[in-house]
Amino acid sequence: MKTKYLDKRKWRRLKRSSYKEVLTSYQETNVLIGALEIKEVKAPLTVKIIDQEVLVADDHFTWLQIMPENTNYSMTVMYNDKNEVVQYYFDINKSHILELGKARREDMYLDVLALPDGRCEIVDEDDVVRAVKYKKMTTREKEFAYKIAHQLIEEIGNDFDKFKELAQFAYKKVMER
Repeated sequence: MKTKYLDKRKWRRLKRSSYKEVLTSYQETNVLIGALEIKEVKAPLTVKIIDQEVLVADDHFTWLQIMPENTNYSMTVMYNDKNEVVQYYFDINKSHILELGKARREDMYLDVLALPDGRCEIVDEDDVVRAVKYKKMTTREKEFAYKIAHQLIEEIGNDFDKFKELAQFAYKKVMER
C-alpha cells in the first residue's frame, strides 16, 4: 500500500493551487473534507470513464475530497471551471487518518469511478495485480479491496443520492471557511 495525502502535495501536474480543509460531523460521523482549488495545471487531465472521455483536471477546477471516519473509502468529487460535477472518484483505503494538516490514507490501489448520472465502474485493477506481484499488497488485502469496491457499487446503484448529498454538505462546509 501507499500513503497518500489529501492535499496532493506531491502531484506534479499542479503548477498553482490552494488547499483548505475542515474536520466536521455529518450524520453523527466525523468527516474530514479537503478542497483542492486547482488554479493552474501543467497539462489538462482527461480520463476514460465507462464510455466517455471526461476532463477531470484543468485550470480553475476544484477537487472536493471527503474522508468519512470508519469507512474504507474516500470520495473525491471533481468540479469543472463552471462548478459542475464531472466525476465522483472513490479510493479504496485500508485505513485513513483524519488529522488536520496531515490527512492521509493507505491506498489499496483499487478505485471506483462514477459519472454524475450514477453509472460506475471499478478501475485500476492492473495496479492491484502489480501490487500483489511485488508484495506491496497481500492476497487477503486484494480480496478486501474488491469486497469494498463491490459494496460501493451496490450502494451507488441503490442510493447514489446519499453520496451527492454528502458532497453538497461537504462543499458548503469547506467553502464557507
